[in-house]
Amino acid sequence: MASFEQALPELMKKYAVPGGAVAVVRDGRLIYARGFGYADVESRAPVQPDALFRIASVSKTLTSAAIMTLVEEGRLRLDDRVAPFIAHLAPAPGTTVDPRWEQITVRHLLNHTGGWDRGKPNGGFDPIDRPGIAAAAVNAPAPASSETLIRYMKGLPLDFDPGARFAYSNFGYIILGRVIERVSGMRYEEYVRAHVLQPVGANRTRQGKSRLRDALADEVKYYRPNLGVDAPLVPSVFPGEGLVPLNYGGYYIEAGDASGAWVSSTVDLLRFLTRVDGRASPPDILGPQVVAEMTGSGPDQCAGGACYYAFGWWVRPAPSDATWWHGGDMPGTKAMLVRSQNGFAWVALFNTAAPGSFITELDVALWNALGSITSFPTHDLFSTFR
Repeated sequence: MASFEQALPELMKKYAVPGGAVAVVRDGRLIYARGFGYADVESRAPVQPDALFRIASVSKTLTSAAIMTLVEEGRLRLDDRVAPFIAHLAPAPGTTVDPRWEQITVRHLLNHTGGWDRGKPNGGFDPIDRPGIAAAAVNAPAPASSETLIRYMKGLPLDFDPGARFAYSNFGYIILGRVIERVSGMRYEEYVRAHVLQPVGANRTRQGKSRLRDALADEVKYYRPNLGVDAPLVPSVFPGEGLVPLNYGGYYIEAGDASGAWVSSTVDLLRFLTRVDGRASPPDILGPQVVAEMTGSGPDQCAGGACYYAFGWWVRPAPSDATWWHGGDMPGTKAMLVRSQNGFAWVALFNTAAPGSFITELDVALWNALGSITSFPTHDLFSTFR
């Protein structure tokens, strides 16, 4: 695996990435897991192979899998309307709920066709970026919780008819977290851990917290590109806390529990992936029909239908299989999870939000590194990690 040992340090140095971890699976076996650089620059603590990182939107793959467990059990249908599950969350006083809310289904939320467009010119926004505004609108404590964000958004019009088109939406996945809670009777994190993570052995994966003092044991420290952890300072989302580093209190991770708040390791994520990947070994926690439905279709996102967004996965079909992937990006974090059509899978996690070109080059570098290997390890490292 020498090609990895060369490619990763060079790329991290080019983009001033303090630390990262990469792991690779081949035919269900963990053949490579390595940490690079620093988990904590100030103390010079190195990144361990199974260090914990915020995984941002890679979290959506976990939420999708949790929804599909409920579908498989017959407790939820993909075309169930969402409105009844959140009927108890009242909009701001004096506002009117857009009647199109009644058309939104679980399927719409899974494939980002629910009706919200954060990139809409002249007014598009992501409600998770308005923790103070949303809380004030419904007279709720700040920063706004997941439920508060839903109440706030209920008082605003949708941007398009549900199902009409694709627009990536963290908010849609926040609603899915509440659907899981209403159907299961369990808190979102508890359900995902009990029905997705623990069955695959991903026992160290937890929900992340906004403040540095609440970081998990073995969690890396997060940095702004070329700026360090302490600069620049921004107003805290927590009232009365003054100025804080953006990575630690400048945004409210907890409200995005189902869209981007999980903290995990490369090893845990590959434990999860190898148990939902539609392959015979190791056995999946979802039946083949459910896995096929989870990844089988969605809004086209590449020219000529070369790729699409299914349920929590981008999918690129191949003649005999498909490649699935999802990225994650928030201040202080870059993440990528890939299941290739040729039996490989890999995860890469980093503790800074390097520019988009970093992930593009990383993708090329890792595929090139795989392509240059002529003899792969035959061991399975999963058992060496807790």
